[in-house]
Amino acid sequence: MEVTGISAPTVTVFISSSLNSFRSEKRYSRSLTIAEFKCKLELVVGSPASCMELELYGADDKFYSKLDQEDALLGSYPVDDGCRVHVIDHSGVRLGEYEDVSKVEKFEISSEAYDRRQNTVRSFMKRSKVGPYNEELRAQREAEAAQRLSEEKAQASAISVGSRCEVQAPGQSLRRGTVMYVGLTDFKPGYWVGVRYDEPLGKNDGSVDGKRYFECQPKYGAFVKPALVTVGDFPEEDYGLDEM
Repeated sequence: MEVTGISAPTVTVFISSSLNSFRSEKRYSRSLTIAEFKCKLELVVGSPASCMELELYGADDKFYSKLDQEDALLGSYPVDDGCRVHVIDHSGVRLGEYEDVSKVEKFEISSEAYDRRQNTVRSFMKRSKVGPYNEELRAQREAEAAQRLSEEKAQASAISVGSRCEVQAPGQSLRRGTVMYVGLTDFKPGYWVGVRYDEPLGKNDGSVDGKRYFECQPKYGAFVKPALVTVGDFPEEDYGLDEM
């Protein structure tokens, strides 16, 4: 007795298109007519069904046939899992046109108009007093920031420009240098100490983001928090880096 295989009722195929460069993996019923199949492909490739020409390729990307009989069943073609159905669009749309989001008209609204709306995330946050609209939490954070700034100012006032110092930053070896700058900066809030290290163990030349705070050779300069700086009579040490 001869036994014949029975095809699965559905088939998983890759969909490609002349309109874009990506592929989609989809599963379809073999009982769909080609006309019905095209209608489903509209949602995948964006091409009108009436403007589609379908080509069937094997899993090895070898061309099998055109799917050109509108009333034929998808399963009547040699379509199997892993095959690719390529959609050729004849509507006149250019390749990649549906991928260029710069051409999509964008909805814009002013901050004032957005504030007047009642069904937005911002209005919900205001009503619930969360995030930046939690006045108590914001006041607490502002007070903590002011306290930190006051402490840093007191620490910075004990450090004089020209003093010898040691810097002990977390995860780094002890470093010696000369204090070149003490005060506020533009690159980050709070008080900072600019140090010219004795050896090229720094990150800059005394300037950050185009603004110069002091002069030194490249890689000799660094900015650290006052709490990491100890001033004292620290002679220069030879780290032996010039011999490397």
